Amino acid sequence: MTVRFPGLNKAVHGGRGAAREEYRNREALDFSASLNPLPPQLTRGVSLDSIREYPDDQYISLKEVIARHHGRSPDEISVGNGSVEVIRTLCHTVLKHGSVAEIPPHTFSEYALSARLAGAEISEKTGAQIDLSFMCNPDNPSGILTRREQVIEYLTDVKTRGGILCVDEAFIDLADPAQSVSDIRDPDLFVLCSLTKSFSMAGVRFGYGIGDPGLIAAMEVMRPPWTVNVFAETMAMQAFEKFPDLERSRRYITDERSRICREAIRLGLTPSEASANYVLLETGEDVAGLTAAMFNHGILVRDCTSFGLPTCIRVAVREREENDRLLEALTFCLR
Repeated sequence: MTVRFPGLNKAVHGGRGAAREEYRNREALDFSASLNPLPPQLTRGVSLDSIREYPDDQYISLKEVIARHHGRSPDEISVGNGSVEVIRTLCHTVLKHGSVAEIPPHTFSEYALSARLAGAEISEKTGAQIDLSFMCNPDNPSGILTRREQVIEYLTDVKTRGGILCVDEAFIDLADPAQSVSDIRDPDLFVLCSLTKSFSMAGVRFGYGIGDPGLIAAMEVMRPPWTVNVFAETMAMQAFEKFPDLERSRRYITDERSRICREAIRLGLTPSEASANYVLLETGEDVAGLTAAMFNHGILVRDCTSFGLPTCIRVAVREREENDRLLEALTFCLR
C-alpha cells in the first residue's frame, strides 16, 4: 500500500485527551486546555424527533443566526465539526500541490498540517508571493492580541502578494471582540471562529468561517455532508443568544490573568502580555521536568515544545480556587 503523506504526524493539542497515557486516568486540574472558566449556561435539549432525522446539510437556520450576529449574509458562512475541520476545508479548497502557505513560527500546528495535506509548501518568510496566510488573533500560545487596524494593514500586505488571509479569532470573544475583523467584507479575507473556547463546549465540536460568497460556496462543496450534528447545531444556536453574558467572563479573566502573571513574575518566570484566557510562561530552561512535577502535584499544564518553545508552558485561567492550586504547585516545583 502506498501512503500519500509519509512522515506527517497528527498535530499536538492540549487537554486531557492529548495527555500521555500514564497521565490520562489520574486526577488533575487541566490548565492545558484554554476554556472559559465562567461560561454562560446553555440548557436547551434536543428532541427525539430531531435525533431521528438527518440535519439540514445547508444549515440555513444556523447560518442565518451566525450571519445576524456578525452583520453578514448567510452565503458568507461556512460551518464545520470544530474550527479544525473548517481549516482543513479551507486549505483543500484554495491550496494545491505547489501552493505556498505563509504560517508564522510558534503557532497552532493545525495550520501547517492542513496546508501540507493539501499539497502546499510552508513558508515563514514575509514578503514572498503566497496563496494563503494564517494569523491567530489572539495568538496561540502567547495570548497576545493584535489590534484591528494592524490586522487590516496585514491584510493589505497579503493581498499585494496574491494571497488570502485567514484570521483565526477562536479566542477573541474572551479577549476584546472590538478587535475582530469578522465584519469586514473583502474577497481575500477569511475569518475563522469557534464557540468551543467562549462557551466551554469543547466536546460538542462546532466551528465556522466567514468569507467571500464565492469562497464559501466552494468550501461547502468540499465539506463532507452533515458534519454538524443536531446536538452541536442546537447548542450553537442557543450560544448566540448568550453572547452578551461573555462580558462577565472577560472581566473575570482579566482580573485572574493579572494575578497569575504577578505571581509568575515573583517566581522568576516571564509571562507573555496576554489578552486571552491563557498566558505563556517562559521558564528559561527545558520544561519537561517541570510539567512532570506539576502533574505529580495534580496540575496538567501545556508543554509548548510542540510550538517550538521548549522552555515555555501555557496555562489557562480557571476559577480562582483552582488558580490558587496552580500557583501553589508552581511555587513548590520551582523552588
